[in-house]
Amino acid sequence: MIRQSNHARHPFLASVAPAVMKWLMLLAISFGTSTALHAQRRSDAASLSQSPINAAQQAVLPPATSAPQNQPSSEQAAGAAGALLLGAGDLLDVRVFDTPELSGKFRVDNLGEITLPVGGTVKVMGLTAEQVQVAIEDRLRQRDILHHPHVEVFVLEYATQGVTVMGEVKLPGVYPLLGKHTVLDFISVAGGLTPSASKTVVLTHRQSAGQVVSLDLSSSAQALAQQNLEVEPGDRIVVTRAGVVYVIGDVGRPGGYLIENKDTVTVLQALALAQGLNKTARLDARLIRNSPSGRVETDLPLKKILANQASDPGLRDGDILFVPVSGTKEWAEKGVTSILQMAVGVVIYGRL
Repeated sequence: MIRQSNHARHPFLASVAPAVMKWLMLLAISFGTSTALHAQRRSDAASLSQSPINAAQQAVLPPATSAPQNQPSSEQAAGAAGALLLGAGDLLDVRVFDTPELSGKFRVDNLGEITLPVGGTVKVMGLTAEQVQVAIEDRLRQRDILHHPHVEVFVLEYATQGVTVMGEVKLPGVYPLLGKHTVLDFISVAGGLTPSASKTVVLTHRQSAGQVVSLDLSSSAQALAQQNLEVEPGDRIVVTRAGVVYVIGDVGRPGGYLIENKDTVTVLQALALAQGLNKTARLDARLIRNSPSGRVETDLPLKKILANQASDPGLRDGDILFVPVSGTKEWAEKGVTSILQMAVGVVIYGRL
């Protein structure tokens, strides 16, 4: 006897089974699709985090919990920029934004402080203008005068850091720096150059670790305008002395002659500056030169030098070229004027 299946014995199950199987297949397909999509999204997110654009964005945007980076101190910033420090007697112009009643001009007292209209005294000696701005802003916040102050400080005068002008100027001394001025401005204030001044000016910047800059006054107007440097408080300006050689004796015009820019001058050039030899001059001169052991005299054969049979020696700063007369009987012919010239030459020689 053949046994019937359950579906045959139960007609209801036979009619429901295909629908259940179809529903289970749809559920499996839907679950598999969702899993695949989730895996794809995780893969895309991982690749996006490794892309250059996203990496750059992460580098630019710091984490929300990260602490702010340390900013350089005002002392370090001032030292890097070589800023000028304030001292007693300096005049400051303090401007508080949108609050003119708190602004004004204040001079640093002997204690190195300034007194604000509201807020009391603020220590400013040894600080830069930028540091004083921060100090005043802090004071206004601490005293609950302003919640968000914005202060600007300008230095109008550096009273204690003047500019020293030395060397071959008529009025050497220390001059205050009021505003912006150049080397030529201070030479003019010092009365200009002396007759023995050279064409070289040396400027030493104290605030720049003693940096030394030379200015050539013999340059063209355009080059001089480019070299005319701005002077800072505490600088030193030195106008150097030009070399001088002295030509005395039986020459057309005895006296001292400058050697511009420390250039060398030969014996013949010095005689040309002195308007040449007189007719009664002896053609054997003497060169008198200072040395550590004293004065040294050297004979100069002018006759051979003029005939190009001997070298034309160079003269140094302070050398004396003495040209004697040819004989005693010529004195009567020279007259009183020549005698006075010789006397002046002797006096100059005796005082050097």
